[in-house]
Amino acid sequence: MFSPMAFVAILVGTVLGIILGALPGLSAAMAVALLLPLTYSLEPVAGIGLLLGAFSGAVAGGSVPAILLNMPGTPGSIATTFDAYPMAQGGRAGKALGLSVAASFLGGIISGAVLILVSPMIAAIALTFGPAEYFSLSILGLMIIVSLSGHSLIKGLTVGLIGMLLSTVGADQVTGTLRLTFGQMSLLTGVSLLAVIVGLFAFSQLLKDAEFLNRGTAGNKVDSGVDRAFPRFREVLGSWRLLGVSSLIGTGTGAVPGAGGSIASLLAYDQSKRMSRRPGEFGKGCPEGVVASESSNNAMVGGALIPMLTLGIPGEGATAVLMGGLMIQGIQPGPMLFDTQAGLVYAIFASFILANVFMLFTQWWGIKAFVRILRVPKHFLLPLIFVFCAIGVYSVNRDFFDVYLMIGLGLLGFFLSRFGFGVAPAVIGLILGGVAETNLRRGLQIFEGDWTPFFSRPVSLLLLVLALIFLAMSLRSSWKAKPST
Repeated sequence: MFSPMAFVAILVGTVLGIILGALPGLSAAMAVALLLPLTYSLEPVAGIGLLLGAFSGAVAGGSVPAILLNMPGTPGSIATTFDAYPMAQGGRAGKALGLSVAASFLGGIISGAVLILVSPMIAAIALTFGPAEYFSLSILGLMIIVSLSGHSLIKGLTVGLIGMLLSTVGADQVTGTLRLTFGQMSLLTGVSLLAVIVGLFAFSQLLKDAEFLNRGTAGNKVDSGVDRAFPRFREVLGSWRLLGVSSLIGTGTGAVPGAGGSIASLLAYDQSKRMSRRPGEFGKGCPEGVVASESSNNAMVGGALIPMLTLGIPGEGATAVLMGGLMIQGIQPGPMLFDTQAGLVYAIFASFILANVFMLFTQWWGIKAFVRILRVPKHFLLPLIFVFCAIGVYSVNRDFFDVYLMIGLGLLGFFLSRFGFGVAPAVIGLILGGVAETNLRRGLQIFEGDWTPFFSRPVSLLLLVLALIFLAMSLRSSWKAKPST
């Protein structure tokens, strides 16, 4: 692995991954896919290292536009915007970037340790998940909507239901019946998640910035204390309990196929808010929110590698592309891989750890350059961001309908924000609504209409009980936050 070619390949993959992840609209899966052709002529370790570096770098790089522009570069950076962007607005962009980089590195290292030590055990647990467990897991995730609803539970639930409605568009995954397509062929496979995320977060933010620019309102404050970003690494270590819990949430969520970084970061953010002694500061620039989101987001990467390597099941979109890269190199992921090519497996482990080290130093070195983005005049920056968003959304399905959808949802997000509605519950509803519906119906088919297995299976029951506990805690906190009359 320390041959010059492998070493350089991991470094190049990490740097390119950070750059691609920082472009709003380009996901980690797309970053890995774009670099996949470069691996054809490389040795297996160098080729896999290049892709692992791109995967880790893209997930970490997604925090840059989330912090500076309130535009998540990747879906997993959605929760980062909640507190990191308010920090940047308050003149603490350097601190937010420093916290993000340090938390990303430590989350990746923790997940790497779990990947190396207990990957077969975690993969075996994930393999036991059936429709009942997936349904209960999605219900647990939907409880996040309650805690992200802010001061108005009704507004949060309304936006969450909009997202769940969007999840029903397209061909029914159980029967194949078309729903809410209105004769539009582009909706046969459902609403593009990337178009929804970029539209609600990035394009709506572009409209807000354009509005302020038209009014002559001053832009973000530039953090003059960027040089003090590095010591914030110790501040992250001071939050070791939060960091450990968030990293384990990210690793465990990543090990469940189909969960992904967006769910991992939202779950960790929600849990950090419950653990915090100052939950009222979340959403207003609380460093704990940044640490929780970014550590879990990058820990998801190591978790997603667990089912891919041990079972041959991709944990999420980027690992599906990565799995294709392994097979191109003549490597078949699965249980036999540990017996037949154990040396290669440990080279993959070491490449992942090294990619996180490269990510740490590359992003630390680039903090000053990243913050200078805030000095670029908005009338130059906004059109460029729109172009990148449109290209990223179009490139997934090569369909201009997704670009129009992005614009329409951006307008919706702009007006929702104007009237005090948050847009994050819509994304949660879209991601988890389809999972809940599909697995509920599949479970009822398997159990022949019997509801009791959803409550009698131990893991499913545990997840539902946790959902009820979280709901009760959120409602209690919301009730306490109401001003007394």
